[in-house]
Amino acid sequence: MKVEKTNFGNIESDQVFLYELSNDNGVVVKVSNYGATITAILTPDNQGNSREITCGFENIDGYFSEEYKNNAPYFGGTVGRCASRIHEGKFTLEGKEYSLVGNDRGNHLHGGTQGFDRKIWTVEGYDNMKDEVTVIMSLKSPDMEEGYPGNVNVKVRFTLTNENELIISYKANTDKATPISLTNHSYFNLSGFEETVHNHKVTIHSDAFLEGDEKGVAQGGVIEVNGRPEDFRNVKFFKEALDHMETGFDHYFLFPKDFELRKVASFEHAETGRTMEVLTTEPGMLFYSGYFTSDALKRETGDQYGQYKAFCCETHRYPNGVNLENAPKTITYPEEPFTSTTIFRFSTIK
Repeated sequence: MKVEKTNFGNIESDQVFLYELSNDNGVVVKVSNYGATITAILTPDNQGNSREITCGFENIDGYFSEEYKNNAPYFGGTVGRCASRIHEGKFTLEGKEYSLVGNDRGNHLHGGTQGFDRKIWTVEGYDNMKDEVTVIMSLKSPDMEEGYPGNVNVKVRFTLTNENELIISYKANTDKATPISLTNHSYFNLSGFEETVHNHKVTIHSDAFLEGDEKGVAQGGVIEVNGRPEDFRNVKFFKEALDHMETGFDHYFLFPKDFELRKVASFEHAETGRTMEVLTTEPGMLFYSGYFTSDALKRETGDQYGQYKAFCCETHRYPNGVNLENAPKTITYPEEPFTSTTIFRFSTIK
């Protein structure tokens, strides 16, 4: 197992680096300190052939192309201070109303115009150990950045194990009460982008999802999955659900609120034999099927992205949780740091 550091390009006078984590089984994870972004994950198929299974680019320029900026898909970025949408960018906390930057049809999305995914993070260190390799990145978010109260210090740890697990752990401290909801925004296609996601088998261990308004913002309603296309409790091909959805999935599926690590979803691509399990401590997952991803985007090596070419598993606190009565642990306090862990576990079946 090893970690290798290389140059990823420059943003004006700032140099950006790429950290390549690899294990003994041919799994490779590449993370840039621009946005604490996963730029690539490579895993072998059932014939031993390694392919990219995530959307990203080979150097920093791809994240600044006009096509990428216009589409804003957040490929692989660490999203914060709050993932997903906050209604009209407003919330009240401890008797004071706050107005956040509106960057999504009047709503606040993924931390605003300069969210955590668009910052250069500090690399605290990286370790080579016998059974795992790790890179740790940190970021300081000042009081009132994008409208959020409190000075926040964030750390994210990316660990690749010899069990083919990518463990993403977050911790954040604040000096004032503030909403925090962090996630990674990687897009996956287990076929290696040979086809759309329709032939993936999907399981999501959830009985319900949050109801969205006309702009997709959760307002407190809950919909049971029983008898609906959103019911993935028993494994089925993605196609079986997508054929009934006009614009695919952008749904926040609900899990228990105990913040215990558990398996919440699994995916399989039969032809390549690649599988992925998702485990998280979070109370829900925003499952996005990539309907609005631009067909103009592709990796420099040729992998074609676009509509239904990859899906997201964004594990985080409730969308618009600051405005919902029953949203768990939406606010982080100085005496109780924010913590979260999500694991992507990869394997192959013959």
